[in-house]
Amino acid sequence: MSDRRQRQKEQRAAKRAAERKAAQRNELYRRLVTALIFGGVVIGIFLVPSLRNTDDTALPGSYEGFRSQPTACGADQPPPETVMSFEGPERQTDISADSDVRALIETSCGEIIIQLDTAGHPDTVNSFVFLAREGFYDGQVFYRVAEGFKIQGGDPEGNGTGGPGYVIEAEHPDDGFMYERGIVAMESEGARSKGSEFFIIIGDSGRHLTSSFNVLGTVVSGEDTLDRIEAVPKGTAVGTREQSLPLESVYIERITITVAGS
Repeated sequence: MSDRRQRQKEQRAAKRAAERKAAQRNELYRRLVTALIFGGVVIGIFLVPSLRNTDDTALPGSYEGFRSQPTACGADQPPPETVMSFEGPERQTDISADSDVRALIETSCGEIIIQLDTAGHPDTVNSFVFLAREGFYDGQVFYRVAEGFKIQGGDPEGNGTGGPGYVIEAEHPDDGFMYERGIVAMESEGARSKGSEFFIIIGDSGRHLTSSFNVLGTVVSGEDTLDRIEAVPKGTAVGTREQSLPLESVYIERITITVAGS
């Protein structure tokens, strides 16, 4: 009986030892998993914002941001813009509905010539001509280049929030108007158009726009320039999924207005 009790005692001791070892292993495993999870959270807290900040700071979000990156098409960077503000556009007395008015836009990637629609959108044309003659657009950038859709500029802030200090009343085309490649129009601000910001349609996606943008005119020369601008490298615009933020700056060096038949 003594030997039996001794064996039972030894078995109980061995069982308790095994249970202690199992408990120790479980506790070690729990601590290891907890440490790994905590470490992952800490890494995520520091790494993810770091990656996000790296992406964001690498993308221009203002005119100053565009000035800090390379110029597109191997061009030299022009002098910086001069920010201006006006109460409204002055009437250009040499322009009438019968005038042949053209705007030569010199950009980093070449020249674009626009035939302005004086008969259909006289106030829009008058404002654009006024700003161009004042040098308002000189040194600005095309801050949005959406492939197959449009290029957009005319904002001194370089992000869609700026303007000349005024807006333009609606001069919308008839319902059903097609914004086809080469159409130039003013960006909208509610029922009215922005005072200076304009876009040029470069692809078929423009056909989906409604007739709610003041038409400025039509590109008559510079198709190759539009192609070069469309081809610049682009990043994702902040707050969108659109790959339309130029990573090489396309500048409007100057706009020259010519008038015939006034």
